[in-house]
Amino acid sequence: MKTAVVICPGRGTYNKAELGYLSRHFPDQVLLSDFDAQRGAQGQTTLGELDGASRFSVATHTRGDNASALIYAATLGDFLSIDRARIEIVAVTGNSMGWYSALACGGSLSPQDGFRVSNTMGTLMQNALIGGQLIYPFVGEDWRPDPARRAALLNLVADIASRDGHVLALSIALGGMLVLAGNESGLAAFEKAVEPAQERFPMRLANHAAFHTQLQAPVANEGRERLPASLFGQPDLPMIDGRGAIWWPGATDTQALWDYTLGAQVTEAYDFTRAVTVAAREFAPDLFIITGPGTTLGGAVAQSLILAEWYGMGDKGDFRARQDHAPFLASMGMPDQRATVV
Repeated sequence: MKTAVVICPGRGTYNKAELGYLSRHFPDQVLLSDFDAQRGAQGQTTLGELDGASRFSVATHTRGDNASALIYAATLGDFLSIDRARIEIVAVTGNSMGWYSALACGGSLSPQDGFRVSNTMGTLMQNALIGGQLIYPFVGEDWRPDPARRAALLNLVADIASRDGHVLALSIALGGMLVLAGNESGLAAFEKAVEPAQERFPMRLANHAAFHTQLQAPVANEGRERLPASLFGQPDLPMIDGRGAIWWPGATDTQALWDYTLGAQVTEAYDFTRAVTVAAREFAPDLFIITGPGTTLGGAVAQSLILAEWYGMGDKGDFRARQDHAPFLASMGMPDQRATVV
C-alpha cells in the first residue's frame, strides 16, 4: 500500500474543460442533492444546472458564489473516489479556498458543513468583491529557484504598497509564482513596473478579489457571524494549513481552528509552498494526489517540491526525470493519472 498526501485546489480550477466534471466523477448522488438543497434554499443556481450547462460561461461559472461550490464538490467527490484499499492517506492540505475542502476531507467538517463553509465564504467574497488578484512568476520556464528575483519582486510590492492610495500585498506563495492582491492602483502599478514574462504574465485573475489580505477583513467578520465554531470537530487526518501548521487528530483546539479558518486564513498571506514543504518533510509520502477539478495546480506543487529540494530536485528537468521514472505526483484532473489512484 502506498501513502499519500492529498492536495485540494483553490479558485480558478473549474474552467471550460471541467464542464460536466460532477456528472462524470461525483460518486454520491444523495450527497450532491444535499449540496443542491443548500443552494436552492439560498435561491442559488444548483450545481446540477451549473455543471450540466450546455456551454461554459466565464461570467457565470467563475463567480465566487458558483465557482467555490463547484470546486468544493469536485474536490470532495475526487477525495471520496480514491482507492483506500491501495492508498493510505496520511495528511491533507489545500491551496487557498482548498483549505475549506481540506477541512472536509480531513474530517473536521462534515461533507455538508464543508459545503456550507465554502459556499458561504465564496458568496460573501463575490458579494463584496473587494480588490483583485494577479499572478507573476519569479522562476523561469526551467523552474530553477531564483531567491534573488523573488526578493526583488517582494521589495517592489512593498514599495508600491507604501505609495498613497496604493494597496498591494502577497496573497499566495504558489511554488514559483507570486499571487498578488490589492486595489486597482496597486495592481496596475505592479503591471506597469514588471517585464512581461512567458508571454502571459502578469496575469489578472478574473472574478477574484484581494484574497488573503486585510482588504478581506469585512468578509472574515461576516463569515464568523454566519458560521459557528460548533461546525468544527476533531479531524480524522492531519491537516496542513496555509502557514504550514499541522492540525492533528485528537489534539486540535477546534475553537482555534475556527478562529484561524475565518480569521488569519482570510486576511493574511497563504503560504502554499510552505504547506507542501511541510507535507513532504513531515509525512514523506509515496504520492502527492491533487484532486480535481482542473490540472493547473500540478506545476505549483512540483515547483514547491523543487524549492524544498525534495529528493534533490533542482529544476523542471529533475522533476520530469523523477516523475517519469517513479511517478509521485498524481493529478486526478488528468484521466491517465486519475486511473492510478481510483
